Amino acid sequence: MTQSPHAEGVRPLRADARRNQSQLLAAARDVFLERGVGAPLEEVARRAGVGIATLYRRFGDRQSLLRAVVLDALVHTKATAERALAEEPDGFDALTRYMHAVLDLRVSAVIPLVLDEIDLDDEELLPVRTASARAIQLIIDAAHADGTLPDDVTFADIGLMLVRLSRPLPGPIPPELNARLAHRHLDLLVEGLRPGRHSREPIGGPSMSLQDLRESSSRPPPTDASSSEDPAGTGTRHRR
Repeated sequence: MTQSPHAEGVRPLRADARRNQSQLLAAARDVFLERGVGAPLEEVARRAGVGIATLYRRFGDRQSLLRAVVLDALVHTKATAERALAEEPDGFDALTRYMHAVLDLRVSAVIPLVLDEIDLDDEELLPVRTASARAIQLIIDAAHADGTLPDDVTFADIGLMLVRLSRPLPGPIPPELNARLAHRHLDLLVEGLRPGRHSREPIGGPSMSLQDLRESSSRPPPTDASSSEDPAGTGTRHRR
């Protein structure tokens, strides 16, 4: 396995090598999202503006490249969340800034894409996933504490909304237009989260914490029609 560029003890890369690596990771993220994880690595190298030999020299194989893309996205997500919380005037503004940044990082689209390809709970990825999730939870907690986010809006609500918004729209929509629409639709959702616009009635469907989300993801898929009405496995059926 190729050693991660984020691992401790790895010798810092030269400026040109860092640039190549950054370009390869960004290109791989976009190519895999557009064409699937089986997309030709030659296309990744072409978009990054490097030769295929450079790609293999840095990452070794497809599996190593996929892991590096996920790791890079998680590291940037954590840093983005921490900056937003430190620099914005309230929890809601920090959350809004974080959500828009994540759309650009496309981490919420990348991770679902690779669930069947790599082990997200391995000794390298799990600590980074945990640290990233903790940074996001701190933003949500801050927004709950200062009253800028309704208490019944949870980590899972934010995370799953981002997954839905991050996925490319169907049809021949150019990537740049798709990205602009995602930010527009996020703005529409954000307005609906503001306390002044929040419905007095409880939100329907299951209210899931980070732990609930993790537990539901580890359960086996439903085996009969009745359980399929509750994909989260919470015992709550969706309102129709």
